[in-house]
This record gives sequence, C-alpha cells and structure tokens, in this order.
Amino acid sequence: MNVHAVRSIYLQEMGRFFRTVTQSLIAPVLSTSLYFVVFGAAIGGRIQEVEGVSYGAFIVPGLIMLSVITQGISNASFGIYFPKFIGTIFEVLSAPVSFFEAVLGYVGAAASKSFIIGLIILITSWFFVDIRIAHPMAMLAFLVLTCTSFALLGFIIGIWAGNFEQLQLIPLLVITPLVFLGGSFYSISMLPGIWQTVALFNPVVYLISGFRWSFFGMADVPVAVSLLAVAAFTAICLGVVWWIFHTGWKLRR
Repeated sequence: MNVHAVRSIYLQEMGRFFRTVTQSLIAPVLSTSLYFVVFGAAIGGRIQEVEGVSYGAFIVPGLIMLSVITQGISNASFGIYFPKFIGTIFEVLSAPVSFFEAVLGYVGAAASKSFIIGLIILITSWFFVDIRIAHPMAMLAFLVLTCTSFALLGFIIGIWAGNFEQLQLIPLLVITPLVFLGGSFYSISMLPGIWQTVALFNPVVYLISGFRWSFFGMADVPVAVSLLAVAAFTAICLGVVWWIFHTGWKLRR
C-alpha cells in the first residue's frame, strides 16, 4: 500500500477541518446545545422518562447520531467534490494511487472528523445531563462504523453531484428526515402499532437503536440486527465506490 499517498490525502483533508474550526467544530456543538435546551427542557418537562431513562439523557445518543451522520456525509461529499470542481482530482487519478488508497485517505479523514465531533458532543452532553455508558466498547464500535459508513455515502454523493446544490440535495431531502424519523428523540415503541411497523423500514432506526443500547442497555430492535444493518450498509457503499473507480463514472468526464 502507498502509505505516503494515503497520509498526504488524509492530512490535507484534516488540515482543512482545523482551518475552518468554527464551521466544522463549533457550529455542530452549538447546534447540539440548542437541541438540549429545546428538547431537553421544553419536551423533557412533559416527558420525564422513557423506559426508565430521563428524557434529557435518552436523546443524547440520537443527537450524537444526528451530528455524526450529517457531518460524515457533509465532510466526505465536499472533500471529493471540491477536487472534481477545480480539476485536481485528475492528479489523484493519474498518480500511482489505487482506488482503495484514495478512498482510505478521503473517507478516513471524513470519518475521523465526524468521530471527533461525536466525542465532543458526548462530552458536551455531560454539562446538561448525567450520562453513564453501559457498554463503552460497543458504543465506540457503533460510532466508528456509523462514521465510516456515512462517510462512504458522502463520498458517493460527492462524486455524483454535478453542482453545489446537488451536493446538499440528498442530505437535506433524504438523510435528515430519516434521522429525525428514526427515533432520535423518541422510542419507536411510543408510536401506534402501524407506525412502529413503518418505522422498521427506516434504516437509521437500526443505527440509533444499537447506539442507544450501548448507553442504556435498551433497544428498539435486537442489537445483532443493528450490527448486521450497519455492516450491510457499509458493504453496499464499498461496492458502489469500487464500481465508481472501476468504471470511472463521473470521474473521467
């Protein structure tokens, strides 16, 4: 493996993250703090507990997933779209760098950024509510898998997008609604019977459910099913990325 190439791409993308720390780091933390104030105080005053967990603590895994998913997609999509936009992607394609090494550099950086944001939001949550993590290793595993899988999805979106508007189209119209309807701020057991069944068709439900289990030992769906869903989603994204580099779709035009 060309470690030098992977390292160069990775450090370049991480450098952009730290150069725009206000937009990349402070903004998500402030937004999450506002969610705590609005949902934790306003709604938490009406809903004291959910399955034995205080509502303020209950929404923490959902808020982390919301930020990690959106930031992972955003960082990865912009990270690959901008080189396409200015034409420097051809330097990467013509260099002795395999598709795996290029993806490892770009997706690894995007996943690292969203992972850092997720950890900072977790730390921020301790200023608002008392959080105890029942399964810390499982929590880290779910966080890493989610960061990686949605960074891969963002990478695909960045290659597909033909302009900056398309870059935001899928995250705004598809991903964000799925996250909000995926049990970020509630348990799907609180829904009427028919809507519980409908919710199970939302793939984000399995991510949030598994992640919430790592905190409180409670889940809307079996943990094994959540892990299988994350693994399947990651495998599909990897397959699509391989096909893109194998065919040159949207890269050599």
